[in-house]
Amino acid sequence: MKTTDEHRRRFLAYFSGSGLAATLLPGVLWSQVQQAGAETVTPEMLKDALAISGLSFSDEDQKAMLQGVNQNLTRYEEVRKLHIPNDVSPPFYFSAITPGMKVNRTREPLRFSTPAVKRPANLEDAAFWPVTQLAQLIKTKQATSVELTEMYLGRLHKYNGKLNCVVTFLDDVAMAQAKQADAEIATGKYKGPLHGIPWGAKYIIAVKGYKTTWGSNAYKDQLIDMDASVIEMQVVL
Repeated sequence: MKTTDEHRRRFLAYFSGSGLAATLLPGVLWSQVQQAGAETVTPEMLKDALAISGLSFSDEDQKAMLQGVNQNLTRYEEVRKLHIPNDVSPPFYFSAITPGMKVNRTREPLRFSTPAVKRPANLEDAAFWPVTQLAQLIKTKQATSVELTEMYLGRLHKYNGKLNCVVTFLDDVAMAQAKQADAEIATGKYKGPLHGIPWGAKYIIAVKGYKTTWGSNAYKDQLIDMDASVIEMQVVL
């Protein structure tokens, strides 16, 4: 078995469900498996680990425990062998429609709310406005994408030292996209409520040419040579 923190966490997770995570058993048993370089836990390993941990279980309970932990180890190894490309979406689809339920399937036009907004004297007062209101500022040309982008970048640089909320600043990219949005809107090519709205991507989302750190020092220099689907969709927008 490979010696990795991920394997160890998953190994210990089995014992959490049986209430044994706080005992010495999982750690002792894991150490035995690693020392033996084994792929499964043997009955002898379990008996020795129980003795060292000061725990006592019947033969029937030990047999069930052995079967459970080895099943989990086998399943984890099988899952790790699966290759799922980065462009395969997670199974997030959910349908609340149950058998017999009648649903109106008539296609209706999409209508967005259009709240009445007035640009504040200090644009930073709109920093926490919802997107629907920011979109109206842009749509009604009370503010430009460049102005909003400059305001938000300014706040990020101002507070990042205290909040540590930004891994990589992309000021040049943001301003270039904002100028492009303003140029499109000026010629009447307004695409919708997200057009011209400043946005940022979390550190788990890949952007070609920039670090994708996954929030870990172990990946602080990681570069993934592709754009995540959500990045591609935002750029198209």
